[in-house]
This record gives sequence, C-alpha cells and structure tokens, in this order.
Amino acid sequence: SITSDNGIEFSGLTRLLKNQLLVYFTHPYSSWERGTNENHNRMIRRFIPKGTKISTVSESNMRHVQQWMNSLPRKIMGYATPYESFINEISKLKLDLTRFDIEPLSM
Repeated sequence: SITSDNGIEFSGLTRLLKNQLLVYFTHPYSSWERGTNENHNRMIRRFIPKGTKISTVSESNMRHVQQWMNSLPRKIMGYATPYESFINEISKLKLDLTRFDIEPLSM
C-alpha cells in the first residue's frame, strides 16, 4: 500500500496504480497519519534545514544524506540497514545488482 497526502503531485496516483496497490490519502494537517514520513523528514533536516530550497543543495550533499539514511540500522528491520535489507531482497529475486546505483556510507 501507499499512503500519501493530498498534494497535487499525487493527484493521479489512484488512477495510475489502479488494481495494483491500495492507495490511502491522509487528512489535511494530520501529519501523525504519516509517521514514518515525518520521521524521515526529521532525519533529513539534520543536514538540510526546513525552508532550504532544494535547488541550493549540492548533489554530493544529497548523496551523503541518502547514504547516511540508508546506512542507519532500523529496529523495524531487525537492526539491519535499509541498504542491507534492499540487497537481501534483490538477491532473493536474482536481479543484477549493478543496475542499482546504491552504496552504503563509509563509516
């Protein structure tokens, strides 16, 4: 399933995904209905303050944030990282990993 807000960028989502996924729309001004999304926003704001124009953030800075978030162990994933979980799922599907432009953050 996908949960989204009522922003115009999601207006065609139901039509696009009909019969493929359940799509839920949250109520206006109800951020608690998208808890995971709000948690991710909070993590991103450690690096990019709220109100920053995304066009002013360098690609290397964006890549660093992406790598940091994907290298952070998550309780819900048994303390594996999103990167490790993704690699594990892709390997089950026997897909070629070189197709994916991902790499963990070097610690």
